[in-house]
Amino acid sequence: MTAEAFYLPLGESRYAATAATCGPWSPDAQHAGPPAALLGRAVEQRPGAREGFRVVRMTFEVLRPVPVGEVTVALREAESGRSVERVEAELRTAEGKLAMRALAVRMRVDAESALPEVEQPLPVAGPEDSAPSAFPVPWDEGYHTSMELRFAHGALTRPGPAAAWFRMRVPLVPDEEPSGLCRVLIAADSGNGISGELDIRRHSYVNADLSVHLRRPPVGEWVGLDARTSLDQGGIGLADSLLLDEKAVIGRSAQSLFVSAR
Repeated sequence: MTAEAFYLPLGESRYAATAATCGPWSPDAQHAGPPAALLGRAVEQRPGAREGFRVVRMTFEVLRPVPVGEVTVALREAESGRSVERVEAELRTAEGKLAMRALAVRMRVDAESALPEVEQPLPVAGPEDSAPSAFPVPWDEGYHTSMELRFAHGALTRPGPAAAWFRMRVPLVPDEEPSGLCRVLIAADSGNGISGELDIRRHSYVNADLSVHLRRPPVGEWVGLDARTSLDQGGIGLADSLLLDEKAVIGRSAQSLFVSAR
């Protein structure tokens, strides 16, 4: 059974996380993708947001595991200029503990610009030509059942670089079409998961942050990650991913990793 959405609104910027948010490391902790998308949604929909701007970068600090329960979102405009503005966002637990902090950079879109579009071609097969896959997670419901996954190359159970396509099976909140930014953010945190250099059944590689740069939002429902992970002997890693839609490369994401034996 799949939940109707990742989050159920409770009013006053409060949300109840459903089982759809459960991550791969614990059934009691959320995958970082859904809360990242929830913060991105709040930035896009904040009251008084200026028209004609869009998010070009969001950086997240994951300060502690986000529990599967009630969360609260808060925003603050950090800086505003003619063409660039910055918005701070945070997510707190029901007990008031700060779990995730984000900084969004929004740029003004020049609708009258005559600049040519320069795109980086798609480096992997598209979702229609990629192999369906499932997440090897022991609990019945979670991020692994709420996201559709297809591999262009590589596999979750095979270490090394990989490219995979992600599509949301349920909306972020009920009765609302997810924005392109939300579709990217809910997928981008999976770069370390698909490209792990160590067996996910024996090792965990938890990210302490996530940085997403976007040239433009994706076209369509699918978001692709062409990812690779590098590791240091001290247990520190870096996951680096190209972000894709079905047409071209649309951005890049990176995660700092803490790697340890399960």
